[in-house]
Amino acid sequence: MIRLRRAGDLGCDAVLAIAAGAPVELAPELRESLVSSRVAVLAALEGSGPVYGVTTGMGAMAGITLDARARARHQANLVVGRAVGSAPWLSEPAARAVLAVRLRTFLHPEAGVSPELCGRLVDLLNSGIHPQVPWRGNGAAGEIIPLAHVGAVALGGSGTLDGRSLPPFAFGTKEGVAFLEGVPVATALAVLHGAEAATLLAQSELVLAASSEVLRASHDPVREGVARGDDVLAGVLGRLRSRRPVGDVHGLQAPLSVRVGAAACALVHRRCVALGDAVDRALDGVTDSPAFLDGEFTGTAGFAGTDLAADSDALTAALVHLADTGAARTHRMLDTRQTGLPPQLSPQPGVEAGLVAVHKRAVGVVHRLRRFAVPAALGSVETSLGQEDVQSFALESAECLAEGLAGVREVLAVELLAVHRARLLRGGLPGLAGKVVAALDEVAAALGEDVRDRPYGRDLDRLTELLSHGWGTAGAR
Repeated sequence: MIRLRRAGDLGCDAVLAIAAGAPVELAPELRESLVSSRVAVLAALEGSGPVYGVTTGMGAMAGITLDARARARHQANLVVGRAVGSAPWLSEPAARAVLAVRLRTFLHPEAGVSPELCGRLVDLLNSGIHPQVPWRGNGAAGEIIPLAHVGAVALGGSGTLDGRSLPPFAFGTKEGVAFLEGVPVATALAVLHGAEAATLLAQSELVLAASSEVLRASHDPVREGVARGDDVLAGVLGRLRSRRPVGDVHGLQAPLSVRVGAAACALVHRRCVALGDAVDRALDGVTDSPAFLDGEFTGTAGFAGTDLAADSDALTAALVHLADTGAARTHRMLDTRQTGLPPQLSPQPGVEAGLVAVHKRAVGVVHRLRRFAVPAALGSVETSLGQEDVQSFALESAECLAEGLAGVREVLAVELLAVHRARLLRGGLPGLAGKVVAALDEVAAALGEDVRDRPYGRDLDRLTELLSHGWGTAGAR
């Protein structure tokens, strides 16, 4: 149970727990603070002039003043008429994360929403009713289209992943426009993707140490002094030294893919930190518009997910580089000159293929990933009667990042299969520390010790599943 006493209690760890299925509770003191901010907002609306999206239309229709009858249905109409997305939908964990982040932003006083609306999001989470949130087709400034789908379900609509819904619910004054503001979808995906990237990074460092042992690589690249001025790289090198403290060395220099491997890991680490910082800003910042600040309703740029988009793009590029180095190390492990093992890690070279086609799969994955290592388009696009819009396309960046994460896992499975095969052919990898050996024993338990040719795709599927479930990360970082 995630018990929320203040907005700050719903941080990244809580979002991850909620995405995984944890229930949520609003503490009485938090509900009281929501009542106070709601009362202040309603009182201010009574004496204010026009308020965007509350007493007026939205976008190009902001100049239209709404009468009392129109205002009564306006907040629901804002949501229902903008739910224009279609499949593919976000997964259930991602939809839960979106609800959690939307709740977090509603807990800030400038949103001024009611405790009943916050309770409605809690009810959706605790009932396991998850909105269909579209991945694609969001051409608006901010996330109006996907958030409209979430809001429609909050109203009691049936657009859910399993067809269930809650009884009808009515938005109060300003609550419909509040639902459409901010970037909770991009924020939620960044939380999930950041955690996934951190797991893959820990696994990559583990496999890099094992590949270095297979290749009998020089220990020079991991010496402490080579990371001068770079604390992140120093941390990576320290972990690599602890995982391969000894080992035979072949050749004057380690293969280039080994030498740059630590730097590639350090780059991913830095990009993960940058994305995490962007998430913190999105969770803590003012995302509502109009936001109730210092007793006044203020238009903001809280819809701008530009930094989330840019940092997601940067992490994707770093992950593609990481995958590229992994595919190159796999190639080196098939070279008998590097390992002293049979060519292509085949028990009978020329008779059995060994892992040559496995490496070709990794090359194909890396080639495909390069398509996603480009920044999402940023720019002004007029989409509504000449109204100026500025899109960050943060959801497009998030989709590219998801592809990058999946591709790294696939290439990592290929490299891990090569390590496993080399370990069998060599009769062990004695230079590795006990924790690494234990992790490789888990691989052996999943794949067995048969070195004859077989449909290796099944092995890669098993390894991908192991990696997805956190293989090797217990105590790894």
